[in-house]
Amino acid sequence: MATRVDSLVIDGNRPGELARFWAELLGWTITYVQDDEVGVGAPGDDGLDLVFGTVPEVKDPAVKNRVHLDLASTSPEDQAATVDRALALGARKHDIGQGAVPWEVLVDPEGNEFCVLEPRPGYTTTEALAAVVIDSRDPLAQASFWAEATGWRIANQEPGIVGLRAPTGRGPWLEFLRVGEPKTGKNRLHLDVAPFADGDTADEAGRLCGLGARRLDIGQGAVPWEVLADPEGNEFCVLSPR
Repeated sequence: MATRVDSLVIDGNRPGELARFWAELLGWTITYVQDDEVGVGAPGDDGLDLVFGTVPEVKDPAVKNRVHLDLASTSPEDQAATVDRALALGARKHDIGQGAVPWEVLVDPEGNEFCVLEPRPGYTTTEALAAVVIDSRDPLAQASFWAEATGWRIANQEPGIVGLRAPTGRGPWLEFLRVGEPKTGKNRLHLDVAPFADGDTADEAGRLCGLGARRLDIGQGAVPWEVLADPEGNEFCVLSPR
C-alpha cells in the first residue's frame, strides 16, 4: 500500500485571481476552472500542481502561515527580475523579522508569505518552484512521516531543516523547517496525497493514522476523500485513487 503526493491546495477568497497570480509568476498553466476551485499545473511530470480553493476566512496579516513557497533563481539578476515580476503582479515586500538575509520575503495578493531565494546549488533542478516549506517542531520526525505519505525520500538532513525529494530527483523539495512555535489554527496551505489506481482511500488513511496521523472533521461532510492531520496537526487530504 502507498500514497503519492498529488497537489498543494491554497485557500483563498478570490481563487481565480490568486491562481492567475501564481500561474504568471511561475510560468505555469491554469488547467481547469470551477466555481469554487482553480487548478494550476506544473510543467512536465516532476512538478507539484497547485489547487486554489474558496474559503470565506480572510488571512490575518499578523499570523504567519506555517506553510510557504520558496522560489528559485539562477543568478542575482534573475532573483531581482522575479521579485520585480511578483511586485508588478500584485505581491508586496514583507517583514517577518528576517533581518539582513540574501533572500526576499514577499506576500501574494491575499497575504500568503513566500520567498524568492538567492541562487543555491541545491535548487538547480527544481525549476521555478524550489520548495514547499513547512514549519515544524521536530523536522526529522515530520519528514519521516511525510516520506511514508508521499513516497519521497529524505535527501537532505541538517539540524534545522530536513528535505524530501521526489524519486526522480527533480521538481520542488518538501522541507521541514525547525521553529519554536506550535501550530495554532487551520493552515491556509495543505498537501493532498492519493492512493495509486489499485489503492483504497480508507485503507491508506488508516495506514497513515497508524503512523501518527489522525482523522479530522473540518465540516467537510460526505466527501470521497479523508481529511487527516499529520503528527504536528497540519491538515491534509487523502484523495480517491488515481
